[in-house]
Amino acid sequence: MACDFQISLNAGQHRRGPEAAVAALDLIDRLEDQLTVYRESSEVSQINRRAAHEITSVEWGLHHLLQHAGELSAATGGAFDITAGPLVKLWGFYRRQGQMPHPDDIARALERVNWRHLDLDPQQLTLQFRREGVEINLGAIGKGYALDRAAQVLLDEGVENFLFHGGRSSLIAHGSRQGVGEHGGWRVAIRHPLRPDRPVGEVRLLNRGMGTSGAGTQFFTHRGRRYGHILDPRTGWPVEGMLSATVLAPTAASADALSTAFYVMGVEPSLAYCRDHPEVSALVIAAGERPGTISLHTANLNDVEWRPA
Repeated sequence: MACDFQISLNAGQHRRGPEAAVAALDLIDRLEDQLTVYRESSEVSQINRRAAHEITSVEWGLHHLLQHAGELSAATGGAFDITAGPLVKLWGFYRRQGQMPHPDDIARALERVNWRHLDLDPQQLTLQFRREGVEINLGAIGKGYALDRAAQVLLDEGVENFLFHGGRSSLIAHGSRQGVGEHGGWRVAIRHPLRPDRPVGEVRLLNRGMGTSGAGTQFFTHRGRRYGHILDPRTGWPVEGMLSATVLAPTAASADALSTAFYVMGVEPSLAYCRDHPEVSALVIAAGERPGTISLHTANLNDVEWRPA
């Protein structure tokens, strides 16, 4: 998943903590074998080769993830879409080699991008693509899903206090860090999107997942214009004007997907989503009016959960 996964535990608190942590990390490895599009043998790669031609059986956990992804796509008006792979490849971000495509090629790729092209049968645990050329790519939700599954391994072993993260962008926390204070949870810094060496603030993460999306590291410049790797699957073009979106949600999978969706949707639609979904909190950062400045907006975060720098 192109990142390191790490688990933080309270020293000496859980007798089975180290063994449970190893089992959780082993599960991450197995899930990557299943979910990645960068291995021909993965279940997702096999689905992409077969599902346009035949009804394809899908492992129960992956099938549930695909259903959840579709629900989030519907709820965000298509701002999150796991079928955006053809666009990612067209823009060169599949191999992290950005390139400027022709508008006609974007239009043709968009014909294959729409979560409604997936025909999922929850009773039979099958999937079929409704047209040729469709493919799924779980890059915007797979890490969160893996964290959710791995966190359950810890909980099943009685490990109730931990912080588990994949890279800098996906986390899940349960219980509290020792000494964190009366409100509990785990303190997590949110990086400044224009000054990575400093935070914009700190959130207190308690029994929730967290995801952050931004295009600060994957981008290319064409004729003096900057194009980031987060694409709007509705238009086929990179998102502009946004700097980062951080989401806290009941699961890490939801937090990952919604952080991408909020980055695509922009500030006001993201805040509106949070008003309708009080279980979701967000910190959305757009470019400020003056160069080098930011415009920061929060939703459903109280003074205990959010502390600006």
